[in-house]
Amino acid sequence: MPYDKTLTHDKSVTNQLSEHYTSIITELGEDVSRDGLLKTPVRAAKAMQFLTQGYEMDAENILRSAMFAEDYSEMVIVKDIEFYSLCEHHVLPFFGRAHVAYIPDGYIVGLSKIPRVIEVFARRLQVQERLTDQILQAIHTTLNPLGVAVVIEARHMCMMMRGIQKQSSVTTTSAFTGAFKSERTRNEFLKLITSNLH
Repeated sequence: MPYDKTLTHDKSVTNQLSEHYTSIITELGEDVSRDGLLKTPVRAAKAMQFLTQGYEMDAENILRSAMFAEDYSEMVIVKDIEFYSLCEHHVLPFFGRAHVAYIPDGYIVGLSKIPRVIEVFARRLQVQERLTDQILQAIHTTLNPLGVAVVIEARHMCMMMRGIQKQSSVTTTSAFTGAFKSERTRNEFLKLITSNLH
């Protein structure tokens, strides 16, 4: 079953969000009637809908749209997948790279679908730990592979711009199922995502 790749802005939602952004900007002490801010509430409303479009997407449906029967049972890795998300605690961006691997058991998936699955969950209000687990669970549930591995490295603007203000900090999260619970298989994956093969 195909999925809709088109983002459309809901006019009603845009109008409601625009009103809220107008109030927020005004409360901050700005004049929303000045030239530079005239269209900001509408632009911000549309941007927020784009940044949270993952709520309208189904990761498992995306994977099922490109599953192929194949007799291949070695590790498949898609690494250095850039992503951008919003921290649910401060609604500030966090961004970085995801590395995903799975070991097929009868089915492989179109390679572009792995980054699309990441987008589904990244385009929501998130925490990095949940994002890692949701990616893993979607692949595990849909493909039923011999194992799945996900590692995410990210920088969080809520730590860089405010609060502790540590600009060089990087947060790493990981999740593993099946064959990747084995230290040997997990180490092979970790070695491959940190090596420069290209």
